[in-house]
This record gives sequence, C-alpha cells and structure tokens, in this order.
Amino acid sequence: MAAEGWIWRWGWGRRCPGRPGLPGPGPGPTTLLLLFLFLGPVVADITDGNSEHLKREHSLIKPYQGVGSSSMPLWDFQGSTILTSQYVRLTPDERSKEGSIWNHQPCFLKDWEMHVHFKVHGAGKKNLHGDGIALWYTRDRLVPGPVFGSKDNFHGLAIFLDTYPNDETTERVFPYISVMVNNGSLSYDHSKDGRWTELAGCTADFRNRDHDTFLAVRYSRGRLTVMTDLEDKNEWKNCIDITGVRLPTGYYFGASAGTGDLSDNHDIISMKLFQLMVEHTPDEENIDWTKIEPSVNFLKSPKDNVDDPTGNFRSGPLTGWRVFLLLLCALLGIIVCAVVGAVVFQKRQERNKRFY
Repeated sequence: MAAEGWIWRWGWGRRCPGRPGLPGPGPGPTTLLLLFLFLGPVVADITDGNSEHLKREHSLIKPYQGVGSSSMPLWDFQGSTILTSQYVRLTPDERSKEGSIWNHQPCFLKDWEMHVHFKVHGAGKKNLHGDGIALWYTRDRLVPGPVFGSKDNFHGLAIFLDTYPNDETTERVFPYISVMVNNGSLSYDHSKDGRWTELAGCTADFRNRDHDTFLAVRYSRGRLTVMTDLEDKNEWKNCIDITGVRLPTGYYFGASAGTGDLSDNHDIISMKLFQLMVEHTPDEENIDWTKIEPSVNFLKSPKDNVDDPTGNFRSGPLTGWRVFLLLLCALLGIIVCAVVGAVVFQKRQERNKRFY
C-alpha cells in the first residue's frame, strides 16, 4: 500500500497535507521512514483497505472545467447558481433564492469519501440568516424543491448544514449538521429542522469564518462518518458516525442551498470524491447494489429523538450493557425494598411484643 494512503487513514484526527487534493507540503522521506520503523505494526492495523484515489469524473475542482459545458458535461447547475473562477455560489445573500449543482455521472463506487470545501457567509447577524446547504447522494438530480433548494421525499442520502433554527422550542445550538437517509417515503419537516427524520447530528460553527471550512463524508461497508475541519487547525473533528446504512450505487452527487425571508451566500469551492479500496465478502460482491433501497438498520426510531443543549440525543439504543445495567438496578431496588421491609416488619413485631 502506498504511504500516502495510510498517512490519510492515520490522519482521521488530522487532515494530513500529504493527502491528494489537500493543500500544503507532504511529509518528507525521513519522516516516512521513521513512521514505518516505529509505527509499522500500528499502521498495518489501522489502514487495512483504505487507499484513496481521486475520481475526477465525480469531483468539482478549480478551474471548473466541465461545469455547464456541452463539451464536458461533468456538472450541471440550475436556479440562482452562478459560476466564478474561485467558487460556485449556490445562492447570493438575497431573499427567496434556490440553487444547486449536480454531477452528471452516476457513481457506481460501493465505498467512497467526499471532501467538500465550502463557505457560508453574509451580512445577517445572529439568527438573522439562512437557510443553509444540503449535500446529496440521490437517485434524482436537478429537481428543485423545498428542502434547501432540492426535492422532498428523495431517494438516497442527505447531509444538511442548517444555519437557522425554525423550531423555536429547540435547545440545539445552530449552525447544525444532520444526516438523513430516505427511500422516498419520508418528508423533511422544516418547521422542526428535520428532527423527526434525523439519524444523527452535531453543532458546527461554520458560518462567517475568516478561514477555510471543510467537511468530509465517508461511506464504507455500511458505516457513515461525517467529519469537519472548521477551526483552521488542519485537523478533522468527529461529527457523525453511524452504522447499518445501506446505499445503492448509481446515484448522483450534488449540492444545493436555499434562502427564504433570511439569506446568506452559500458557496462551494470544491467537491472531491475518493474511491476507498475495501475488500468485500463474496456475498457482498454478488449483490446488485444498483437495485437495493436506501435504508438504515435502526437501533432507535428517529422519532424518539429528544434534544439536549449539546445537540445530541438523550434517548439511545438499548444495547446489551444498558439492558444489563437496567436489570442490575432493578435487582438492587428489589433487594433494598426487601431489606427495608424486613427491618420494618422486625421493628413492628418487637413493638407488638411490648404490648403483651
């Protein structure tokens, strides 16, 4: 395996400059040699099957060749989207705008990782801006709608970078990143900020930053991971990590944004897709991944989601440890009640003896 691949995997906590497509000088030969000598056993354990390769046909990189071009139709855009030499602006800082950009090629990779360099900024003060960006991997493309400028009841995956709290009763801190998987049967509820259909989420302060902001989405063997780099530290920070996700191949990558009474500039600077080289079992290889339905093996119902101030959920799956702890607490409660009852009964008996 190339050194470049394992450096990136080792760097899930750090956005390694040596990674293809990311700025900055890579580690020198001496550093690589020392890492091989001293970290060899660890590297082998961490990096099994994680060599990344940039897929240019699914990537949006400056200069933006093939955007809206009939000669190289790699990406199409619609609505308020405008193309400049430095960014793709999905919406300007104006009211009631919707825009999107979509890859023209369906993606048939089973394991992939998308890096998004984006910027959300505007003149609005706190809670006077909106609405945010949505990143998509869906069956349909270029269909405008009410969900951050794209269609509702979609088939596939959506990552919402929401900047405005529509639900006044929420205790979440915005901006907020959330994930939704849909087979066409679910509707995104803007009035509740998508809480009923959200799989997981986190608070992420990405608006009006003076430095670059990045988001990474990794999907491999049913595991979906979302990381952010928002602090200008060249480090990834965990946001979402869930398992049991099933996504078909042959869907399209895209990004959209929308504004309502409040507005912001929503810019995409780059979208880079990397193929993950992962071994699959013979049974997995025999599956027709273009025919499966987007789904999640729920450990809890999204409708059980209850906010806490950190943006996490108080409710969670009843795992084996939780069941054990509940049974242990119940057993201790029964023992305590029995002991108290025995003491009370003994004292009552002694009192009765004094009366005779």
